[in-house]
Amino acid sequence: MELLDSSVDLREVQKLEGHADRVWSLAWNPAPHNCGGASAMLASCSGDKTVKIWQMGPTRQWECSTILEDTHTRTVRSCAWSPCGKFLATASFDSTTAIWKYVGGDFECVATLEGHENEVKCVSWSSSGMFLATCSRDKTVWIWEVQPGDEYDCVAVLQGHTQDVKMAQWHPLVDVLVSVSYDNSIKVWAEDGDSDDWHCVQTLNEGSSGHTSTVWSVSFNSSGDRMVTSSDDLTLKIWDTSSAVSQTDTESFAPWGHLCTLSGYHARTIFSAHWSSEGVIASGASDDAICLFVEQKGESVDEPSYRLLLKKEKAHEMDINSVRWNPKDWRILASASDDGTIKIWELREIS
Repeated sequence: MELLDSSVDLREVQKLEGHADRVWSLAWNPAPHNCGGASAMLASCSGDKTVKIWQMGPTRQWECSTILEDTHTRTVRSCAWSPCGKFLATASFDSTTAIWKYVGGDFECVATLEGHENEVKCVSWSSSGMFLATCSRDKTVWIWEVQPGDEYDCVAVLQGHTQDVKMAQWHPLVDVLVSVSYDNSIKVWAEDGDSDDWHCVQTLNEGSSGHTSTVWSVSFNSSGDRMVTSSDDLTLKIWDTSSAVSQTDTESFAPWGHLCTLSGYHARTIFSAHWSSEGVIASGASDDAICLFVEQKGESVDEPSYRLLLKKEKAHEMDINSVRWNPKDWRILASASDDGTIKIWELREIS
C-alpha cells in the first residue's frame, strides 16, 4: 500500500457501452476461474431489463461476452455473485429475483424467487453461500436459504423498516445482515441461535449519530470490523465494532458505533460506497464525481479518521449509481452511471 503514501491518479482504462438505459449496479465475480477459466468477470444490470457479463478479451480490452435477457420484465436493479462464482442473482422492479447458473459455458436461469409485493432493490449472498437476502420497496427484507437442486426457501421476512429498503448486505465473515432504507435508518439482523428466528439486533439512526436522510448503500471492510454507509444527506459515515468479530462466536453480537462522518466532499446524493480489500473507500454520487478515501495514519490512536485521497470530477456525464472495487486486483475500480456506460478505472501512482 506504499502507493497510498504518494500522489495517485484514477485513470480511465476503458468505457463499456452497450446498455440502452441507465446502469444501476455492478458485481465482480469473486471466483471467475469457476466460469470457464476467466481471469476476471464483471456483471452489470440496467433499466433496459438486461444483465451483461463483461470479460477481458485477448486484446486486453473488456468485451460483453453474454447478455442475460427475456427473464425480467422491468428494470434490473441489482446483481450479485455467489461466493463460489457459479451463480448470479439479479433483482428487478418486476418484484422477482432470478438465479442464473453457469453451466457448460452458458448462463441458465435455474430459479425465480417471488414474494415481494413490488420492486426488489437489492440482492446479496452471505459469505457462507447458504443464504441470499433480498430487499424491496415493500419495506421488507427476505432471507432465502439455499437448498439442494437449485431450490431456495424463504426462511424469514424481516419487518422493521418503515420505508423502501434500498440495500441489504451480508457481513463478510458471519451470517449477520445489514439493511439501509429510505427511513434514514440502518438495521442489523442476526439469527437467534436457539429458535432459528431472525430479528433486528441494532438500529442506527439519527439518535445514534446516524444519517438524517435516505441511506443508499452499505459496505464492509475486509476484516468486517468497520462499515461505511452513504446517504442523501451528502455524508459518508464510518461505523466500527470495537470487539473483534470471530467466525465461531456469532452469539455475542458486537454492536456498531459511529466512528466518523465524511462530509463536504460530494455536492449531491451519494448513491454508492465500496470498501476495497486494501482499505480504500470509493464513493459515487449524483454530482457525477468519484471520491476515494483512506484512513489517516499517524494521527491520534483513539480517534481514527479518514482523508480524501482524490476526487475525480465529471467521472461520468450523469449520476453515478454504483462503484465497485475488483476483489482480485485492488487497483481496479468499476463505475456505473445513468449515462448508460460503465467505466473501468485504474488507481496508479503519479511519478
